[in-house]
Amino acid sequence: MDLKALPTPVLLHIAKLLEISLQSLVATIALFDEGGTVPFIARYRKEATGNLDEVKILAIQEKLEYFRELEDRRATVLASIAEQGKLTPELQAKIEKTLDKSELEDLYLPYKPKRKTKASVAREKGFEPLALYLWEQVPNGQPLAAYAATFGDPQEALEGARHIISEMVAENADFRKAVRAMMAEKGIVVSKAIEGVPDPEGKFQMYADFSEPVAKIPSHRMLAIRRGAKEGILHFEIELNRDEVCAWLRAKVCREPGEWQPHLHDAIEDGYDRLLNPSIQTEIRLDLKDRSDEEAIKVFRENLENLLLSPPAGALTVIGVDPGIRTGCKLAVVDDTGKLLEHTVIYPLEPKNDVAGSIRTLSRLIQQHKVQAFAIGNGTGSREVAEVIKQANLGPFSVVVSEAGASVYSASDVARQEFPDLDLTVRGAISIARRLQDPLAELVKVDPKSIGVGQYQHDVDQRRLKQGLEQTVESCVNRVGVDLNTASAPLLKQVAGLSERVAQKIVEFRNENGRFKSRVQLLAVSGFGPKTFEQAAGFLRIRNGENPLDMTAVHPESYPVVEAIAASLQVSVPELIAKPDLVEKVKIEGFKTEKVGLYTLNDIREELRKPGRDPREKFVVPKFRDDVKEMKDVSAGMVLEGVVTNVTKFGAFVDIGVHQDGLVHVSEISHRYITDPAEALKAGQIVKVSVLAVDLKTKRIALSIKALEPKPAGGGRPQPRQQQAPQPSMQDKLAALSGKFRTR
Repeated sequence: MDLKALPTPVLLHIAKLLEISLQSLVATIALFDEGGTVPFIARYRKEATGNLDEVKILAIQEKLEYFRELEDRRATVLASIAEQGKLTPELQAKIEKTLDKSELEDLYLPYKPKRKTKASVAREKGFEPLALYLWEQVPNGQPLAAYAATFGDPQEALEGARHIISEMVAENADFRKAVRAMMAEKGIVVSKAIEGVPDPEGKFQMYADFSEPVAKIPSHRMLAIRRGAKEGILHFEIELNRDEVCAWLRAKVCREPGEWQPHLHDAIEDGYDRLLNPSIQTEIRLDLKDRSDEEAIKVFRENLENLLLSPPAGALTVIGVDPGIRTGCKLAVVDDTGKLLEHTVIYPLEPKNDVAGSIRTLSRLIQQHKVQAFAIGNGTGSREVAEVIKQANLGPFSVVVSEAGASVYSASDVARQEFPDLDLTVRGAISIARRLQDPLAELVKVDPKSIGVGQYQHDVDQRRLKQGLEQTVESCVNRVGVDLNTASAPLLKQVAGLSERVAQKIVEFRNENGRFKSRVQLLAVSGFGPKTFEQAAGFLRIRNGENPLDMTAVHPESYPVVEAIAASLQVSVPELIAKPDLVEKVKIEGFKTEKVGLYTLNDIREELRKPGRDPREKFVVPKFRDDVKEMKDVSAGMVLEGVVTNVTKFGAFVDIGVHQDGLVHVSEISHRYITDPAEALKAGQIVKVSVLAVDLKTKRIALSIKALEPKPAGGGRPQPRQQQAPQPSMQDKLAALSGKFRTR
């Protein structure tokens, strides 16, 4: 369905839901219709959208998809009911008015073709008039038994009529809506261990006899319960006060006293127990799954974003080290553009312990290639290798970097295309070196799900997860910008408007013709037309090119504005860029035109103040303690520095340099009340932690950040207890979260 065809009531509804103006909504839809991408619209079409950010623009995209599907379904439903000859003006008005998929399906349910039911059998036997008599509760002048006898066996007829009424109750749109709301508001998720089924690792011990309100249960607990049910260890259902619901239904159905009341009561209870409750419970379970998926994907996206935007060490010549014990440590030297210069193997660890030979090799590589840094993968042996390098005092600084996903990259098609003749382990060392130089440029080559920053990532909707992560990668890449002369095809394809094919064509063009000197040259690339240029050009950077504006985020369509600003100052564009302070002398409002408004002018001014600057934070190296290399070296009371590797709804995992991440439970992050760990922490953040407990048997480490902070006056605001949700003890923090700890 064409996005422009959405009815006005739907557009007004979306605008209200998203708290944006109708004008901004319609303009954004028009830009999507024209092939606009989210990053391009957010960055370069602020006048049209009213300065909507990426979050709002993505929300518009999602709502459009939802309501486009709703409109298609609405048309199908109307056509189906009309074909049956049952589409009344009143029903049509209700169907055309609804803005909710569930309500639309409720309205369609009585007319939806279905398999044989007890009610359909009763209708075939001609008992529907009797059912309608009971339903309407209007006396017809004869006893109920006598009237029922006119349909044959009175007992059979009344039973059949009750089946029809049960179905009428279960398929009544208003009743379904009300019961759905009751279950969402008052329902209780109850999980129990299945008797006789072992839980050897105790992963689901916390949920063996557990209950929590539907309205309050957080995503990680719901997903854990669902996983336990999937593995056949738990059973769960949603409980709702049956008597309360049936009393409400009786009040709605039973309007007049009479012989029909007992039959109506029986039919209502049967309809609720057999049809309505199971149906609504299925819907609420799916809604809970949806809600949990959404929260889990949001956590994953936030962690991924923070990891992708980790500060880069920059253009350095680096030795990447993939630690290994028996097989040796693979070394890869890459220059400041990420190009492989040399690779070899050293054996500084057991069983060879060739420390002297390893140092000689490292010294030669440093001198020959003017190496500036070591990037050491954080796998087994990383701390030992780091210690060897430190003791040798070779000159370049060294950093232990996450190698999560490096093995996936090494075996990927991308790695095979880059280095077809190299061993997987060498490719891994190259990737480790490049991750230090620019985490974003290297991590885009890896499936985000392999990076290890998710929560229950295998339990959520995989299509939605993939879509969400791809949006995050695209957003990060375009926020930072891409060097057109060094970027790989996997990085280029994340640029707004570029397909995988066009990205590959750019690399081929660069290989054949040398480095790009101007953004305009892109139009000579096969498949790179004016529309692609419009979407992508502003995110592609050329350093030391013919036009200094090509290294900035200023879009080529706005170059004339910058030229006018420079002319007003009586300087050239290169001089304006070389002396950012000059822009402060300009009244930017004076350059407003029909196409260029204040939003764009302010963006241009900000870019001229810091032309081509990387928006990521300054690179800082975490400092692990030299005497803490393995879990056995960790003890309660220690204060350590570490790096946040993953943030979940129940806490944050921190790498303290012992190959096993510790957990800072949400209750140990701060003295102030925190509902979401992401409020205080993000992946890649360097933190100081106090060790609370270490369990060598289960390989779990409990950490605290708040233990190192001064207590606020009055002891701080206490954390409120959730109804029926157990508060975590120290044992919970170490044991009940089994299966959620990350081991590298």
